[in-house]
Amino acid sequence: MTQDIVASTIARHQGREGPLLPILHELQHTLGYIPREALPRIAQALNLSRAEVHGVVSYYHHFRTEKPTAPVLQVCRAESCQAMGADRLWEHAQAHGGCQVEAVYCLGLCASSPAAMLGEEPLGRLTPEKLDEVLG
Repeated sequence: MTQDIVASTIARHQGREGPLLPILHELQHTLGYIPREALPRIAQALNLSRAEVHGVVSYYHHFRTEKPTAPVLQVCRAESCQAMGADRLWEHAQAHGGCQVEAVYCLGLCASSPAAMLGEEPLGRLTPEKLDEVLG
């Protein structure tokens, strides 16, 4: 099934200009990760080297090549969020358990600091108490 998703995603974007990032984003969104075995297939389809595709995947922190073991919570650690209590939120999220906590540096939610993303859902003006409500 994963191979079918990879093949159809490549086919859908292959004719576009600059198709690599749209392919990677769609796979990440659909599967929750980009399977390592997909990288050579993507490279071949786009006439790129495996190193070029791997370089893009490894450069962007958003992309992961392993299936998450729990829901992914990305906590913003940038300046605006830090000024509004992101350190306390980070420590609380790590201690909470039940989710995979990742640091990110700017979610573009500075007006709602401190911020995080749970999967694809942006969360703003977070406190440890609000985070507990969201995570259950």
